[in-house]
Amino acid sequence: MRPTGKLHLGHYHGVLRNWIRLQHEFECFFFVADWHALTTHYDDAGIIEESVWDMVIDWLATGVDPDSATLFLQSRVPQHAELYTLLSMITPLPWLERVPTYKDQQIRLKDKDLATYGFLGYPLLQSADILVYRAGQVPVGEDQAAHVELTREIARRFNHFYGREPGFEEKVTAAIKKLGKKAAKLYQQHRKSFVEKGDREALENAQEILENQQNISLGDKERLLGYLEGGGRIILPEPNVLLTPAAKMPGLDGQKMSKSYNNTISLRDAPEDIEKAIRTMPTDPARVRRTDPGDPEKCPVWEFHHVYSDEKTKEWVMEGCKSAGIGCIECKKPVIEAVLAELEPIQARAREFASDPTLVRNIISHGNAHAREVAEETMQEVREAMGLEYH
Repeated sequence: MRPTGKLHLGHYHGVLRNWIRLQHEFECFFFVADWHALTTHYDDAGIIEESVWDMVIDWLATGVDPDSATLFLQSRVPQHAELYTLLSMITPLPWLERVPTYKDQQIRLKDKDLATYGFLGYPLLQSADILVYRAGQVPVGEDQAAHVELTREIARRFNHFYGREPGFEEKVTAAIKKLGKKAAKLYQQHRKSFVEKGDREALENAQEILENQQNISLGDKERLLGYLEGGGRIILPEPNVLLTPAAKMPGLDGQKMSKSYNNTISLRDAPEDIEKAIRTMPTDPARVRRTDPGDPEKCPVWEFHHVYSDEKTKEWVMEGCKSAGIGCIECKKPVIEAVLAELEPIQARAREFASDPTLVRNIISHGNAHAREVAEETMQEVREAMGLEYH
């Protein structure tokens, strides 16, 4: 997540709640993308520094758990930049120019100078962020799926150029023997079925055999995975898209909640400010007077009811609005109460973490160290494959 300002309810409902669930299902790496923030805010770097620790506190306050996931700062893991540089040597320029968000953001962010190498290359930096941890799943919305597909193409291209290590065939033969007689025989049968007949089920069965193996090293497993498809060793595995539900958190004006629209409720806004913001939200323009009937479908507040209200409350709103039985202030009251109730425990935990900055920095320092360790394992193999480990 890019540190470019205060986190708001859109971040919580669109990203953080999903992270909190995923951290108990996968080995997760969540990082502050401060280098990415520089691609659009290089001329206002102060906002990045201000936002980094506030954002980490908000993560911790909402329930992102450093005991269940690795939390770190991108700029404190130099292996991201090293892999980004090495991948840039093999990435065709048109691959970056065709990324949908490249032209979209240039149009949408006209007030910023985005004619920089950093902005053109940021999808490749994203690829390095993913590949340096050999991530199997990348949780993104549909608008970001193209970035993961680019990452898959780059990994495929890298493995094509550098996956053939010296003595590959001999190492594969030795690795197969380590599987044990039964598993080795099944592996070879499945591989033959896939290579000769294109049997995808056989490929999946062979991959499952390897995933369940405890007797072979990670390097041997990757060699055998690469050999399955007739290629070389898979040094950088291709990640898969893990589509996340589209964020349903509306802004105060009915548009998507976004800082660029100035329609947000920040996670640590004061309760009186939150109440004032919701009380002054625009409503159905047909309701000029209290006695005028309205239509909830034409009112931004109704979108908040979809997020926060149960069916009984929504029925009360629908009937009361259309009959002018309730006024707009009455309609907003359950929303105000629900938002404040949701944010109260988050704000309490945020105050605790904010009062102990040493704890927050220690959490990130520990995450930085673990991320560097994992990333360095990948980089050692990348350097070796590219002939950069000089002996």
